[in-house]
Amino acid sequence: MRTLVRPAALRTRRGRLVYWSLFAVTLLLFTLAFVIPLYWMVTGGMKSSPELARNPPTYVPEEWHPDTYTDAWNRLDLARYFGNTLTLIGGAWLLGLAIQLPAAYALSRLRPRFGGLVLGLMLVTLMVPATVLLVPTYLTVTDVPLLGLNLVNNPAAVWLPAAANAFNIYVLKNFFDRIPGELLDAARIDGAGPLTVLRRIVLPLSRPIIAVVSILSVTALWRDFLWPLVVLPDPARQPITVYLQRISDSTSLNLLIAGLVLASIPLVLLFLVFQRHIIAGLTAGGIKG
Repeated sequence: MRTLVRPAALRTRRGRLVYWSLFAVTLLLFTLAFVIPLYWMVTGGMKSSPELARNPPTYVPEEWHPDTYTDAWNRLDLARYFGNTLTLIGGAWLLGLAIQLPAAYALSRLRPRFGGLVLGLMLVTLMVPATVLLVPTYLTVTDVPLLGLNLVNNPAAVWLPAAANAFNIYVLKNFFDRIPGELLDAARIDGAGPLTVLRRIVLPLSRPIIAVVSILSVTALWRDFLWPLVVLPDPARQPITVYLQRISDSTSLNLLIAGLVLASIPLVLLFLVFQRHIIAGLTAGGIKG
C-alpha cells in the first residue's frame, strides 16, 4: 500500500519525530481555527458594550458578566422565537422524511418507468444556485398550483420547499441500492408488499443514513436566513435567525452576541449527541448479513 510517508521512514527515530511533529502542528492549527471564533463569541457575550467597542479589543474580559445570557434570554424573548424555529424545523423534517424516503425507495427498488429521467432532473436542480430558484419558488408558494393557496406567513411555505430535497433523495437511494436484493426477495416471497418491505425491512436497516439526512436537514434549516425572511414577513412568526438580525440595530452588542450564542447551542449539542450516527451513516458502504 502506497502512502504519503514511506514505511521505512517511519521506522527511524527521525522519521517518527518529523511525522508526529507535523501531525501535531496540523491538528493544533485546525483546532485553533475552529475554537478561536467560538471563544470570541462566548466571551464577547460576557463583556460590557463599551469593552466590546474598544480598539484594540481585549482578549480576556476585564469584567465578567455571565448574567448577560440570562438578560438576553428574558429581554429578547428568545423562548418564543426558539418555539417558532422548532415548529418550522420539526414540520419540515417530518414532511421531508415522509416524501424523501418513499421517493428514494421507489427509485431504488420499484424502478418505475422513466425513473432514471426523474432522478436526472432532480440532480440537475443541485447544479442550479439557490438564489436563481428564489423567485420561482416564491411565486409558487404565493399561488400554489391547482390549490390556489397563498402560503406567505404560513409554516408550510418553509416546510414544502425543504421537503423537496433532491440531495437527500439521492443519498437515500444510494443507500437503498446497497441493501441485498435477496433480503427483499425473501420478504416478497413471504407475501410482503412494497410498503411492508419498506416499513419492516428497509427502514430498520437504514437508521444510520436516516440519522445523517435528518441532521443535515435540521442543520440547514436552522441556519437558513433568506427564505424565512422572504416568506415570513410577520415578525411574530419568524425563526430566531431572522429575529436576531431584525433587532440587531436596536439591541446592545453584548446582548446580541449572547443571543447568537444561545441560538447556536442547539446545533452544537445536536452534533455532540449524534456524532456517532453521522460517522456511521457516512461510512456505511454496505450491509452485512
